[in-house]
Amino acid sequence: MLTKFDIEAKINALLWPDEVGSSSIQRQLLKVLRVIYVSILDLMDGQLSLRAMSLVYTTLLSIVPLLALSFSVLKAMGAHNEIEPFLFQFLLPLGEQGQQIGENIIGFIDNIKVGVLGSVGLGLLIYTVLSLVQKIESAFNIIWQVESTRSIGERFSSYLSVILIGPVMMVSAIGVTATVMNSSIVTYFAAIEPFGSLILLTTKVLPYVMVMGVFAFIYMFVPNTRVRLAAALVGAVVAGFLWETSGVLFATFVVNSTKYTAIYSSFAVVIMLLIWLYISWLILLFGSNLAFYVQNPSSLKMRREGFEISNRVKERLALLLMQIIARNHHQGNEPPSLHELTEEVSAPQTVVRYVLKKLMAKQLLIESNQNPVGYLPAKALDVLMVFDVINAVRIAEEERFLSANMLALPNNTLAIAYQMDEAIEQALKNKTMQDLVLDTTQ
Repeated sequence: MLTKFDIEAKINALLWPDEVGSSSIQRQLLKVLRVIYVSILDLMDGQLSLRAMSLVYTTLLSIVPLLALSFSVLKAMGAHNEIEPFLFQFLLPLGEQGQQIGENIIGFIDNIKVGVLGSVGLGLLIYTVLSLVQKIESAFNIIWQVESTRSIGERFSSYLSVILIGPVMMVSAIGVTATVMNSSIVTYFAAIEPFGSLILLTTKVLPYVMVMGVFAFIYMFVPNTRVRLAAALVGAVVAGFLWETSGVLFATFVVNSTKYTAIYSSFAVVIMLLIWLYISWLILLFGSNLAFYVQNPSSLKMRREGFEISNRVKERLALLLMQIIARNHHQGNEPPSLHELTEEVSAPQTVVRYVLKKLMAKQLLIESNQNPVGYLPAKALDVLMVFDVINAVRIAEEERFLSANMLALPNNTLAIAYQMDEAIEQALKNKTMQDLVLDTTQ
């Protein structure tokens, strides 16, 4: 009987074969299958589910302040009535109960008088909204393996610009779309085949396209890293289709869930709302997870459980990264970012970040102040020793966990260990990063 590990081994052998002699079509098909397989594994792993549940709780606390802030901006422009269709469209899968929830939320919003809240009340309102967006960014940063978040100034300016300007842009886009679809020209062509069928098909596809566009914007803007448009679009297309389709399926489930209403009575509507919020966040996070793998295919085989790499790989990768960074610095180029380094060395981003952190811990590298962050040599190249670079990853974590000197080695074994260290030091004696850079540039 095949065990779980046997099945995984067979799947890995099928998805990661020797590609020598494979055609470009076969390689592309393998990439697609790998992304699908690893994305499903991540979904089953439960981490995306936990983040989705966390965002459900945050959404319940922040939905009214968020809509109130957007409502006040739209009201100042005379377009506040346009916010209701957005809300009711999102709650449409809940059926009549969704209509009731939407009316209650709109009632809460109407009771919030932003103009009479005062500076403290308005500040708390904005803080609640910013906390929601920060929580969303944190979830996306974990997916994209980004450790640093935006600064307070960036959060305030970026978040508020999206929260305040975003609804206006969406209302404007819907208004323009409605005007075009109701124009005399479109009406004229709608009566002529095959244009009539094409226009009818467009009206059915348009909601999918708009949802996918919003998702693509979220995937590019929210993570605190550079997300390529192609990767964001792939994630948005899949997530948008899943979201629209799940809305139809969930609406069917709600209609046929009379027994839940009988059991939970008035609490049934709350439970349905929680389930729908959870499904929505899970699909949104799944799309971002998919976009991550599309942009970082080198991370597919590692997944998210962590990684194990040999000391030899760490040493060679540290040397290669330092050489690239030193070469850019020597030639006066812009400091390479994490994304650029990952692409150039063809290694998983997690491993690259790990080695960079060890080099920075030994004060061999520093981060630039630009956005995205670049990496610079911390010392002049003629005093930056190659041995220090190798040693930075060889002795990494010894000061925190277990030092090599703490091991109770027999004298003969200890002598061999010392000989190994001395051999490495002698081989790299007086060799600087400047020598290495000049050897490759000549």
